Amino acid sequence: MSIGILLALGSAVAYGASDFIGGVGSRRYSSWQVVLVGQSAGALVMLAGGLTLPGNPVALDFVWAVVAGVGSATGSIFLYRGLARGRMGLVAPVSAVGAATLPVLAGVAFGERPGWLAWIGMLAALPGIWLVSRRTDTDRPTNVRGGLIDGIVAGVGFGVLFIALAQISEHAGLLPLAANQLIGALLTVLTAAGLGQVWRPTSGVLGWGTAAGVLGAAGTLAFMIATEATTLGIAAVLASLYPAVTVLLAAGVLRERVAVAQGAGIGICTLAVAAMALG
Repeated sequence: MSIGILLALGSAVAYGASDFIGGVGSRRYSSWQVVLVGQSAGALVMLAGGLTLPGNPVALDFVWAVVAGVGSATGSIFLYRGLARGRMGLVAPVSAVGAATLPVLAGVAFGERPGWLAWIGMLAALPGIWLVSRRTDTDRPTNVRGGLIDGIVAGVGFGVLFIALAQISEHAGLLPLAANQLIGALLTVLTAAGLGQVWRPTSGVLGWGTAAGVLGAAGTLAFMIATEATTLGIAAVLASLYPAVTVLLAAGVLRERVAVAQGAGIGICTLAVAAMALG
């Protein structure tokens, strides 16, 4: 198994753990507070790393970092709004599949040509991601169209994040990633303030948001490095397996039941990862 695949899987683990911690924190505090603290903490970690281990970024790297920040903030904002509307079983899988599909298409447009086994793995992972993300027992049968739109926009946002991160040069260092996190934090504040949501952090939210943010930043860094060692399509599909990590953590820590469909999805994703590794 190549280092690129291992890093992409590590990205999924970090993102999934970040979502789990952020989700638990959002049960106690406003999700906007958690997101803002998380993005700010991630920015500080990346800034400290960038100053300690400076790279050689060029202006274009920061342009792509801004695009990634817009994608990250858009994905998070619409995902949370969709979940708040009560269509978790629709919004989550649509966003996850969208986040995986868009970079695959972009990779093909950029000239990437994975082997046939890798293609089978990527295509098989999409329904697996869908099944893992489903939580039909928590759905409220309202606003299906709104939930679908939120899921699509969130998926596009996360897909843009993955594509933009892959364009940052190998020797750019961590400062562009700090800019990515700062842009996401700024857009979160502006959107929350415009919607009249509670976003100013309190002391209690700092631990939850910081833990989620540091893990999210680690996932972003792992993904960016992974795209240097494997194709954008494979890296994005593997990183989009993060819902499986969140589901497994919820089952192991919170004793939440894993639905049959989710278990099947995890099995499909496991086989898909094996196919991509062999491809």
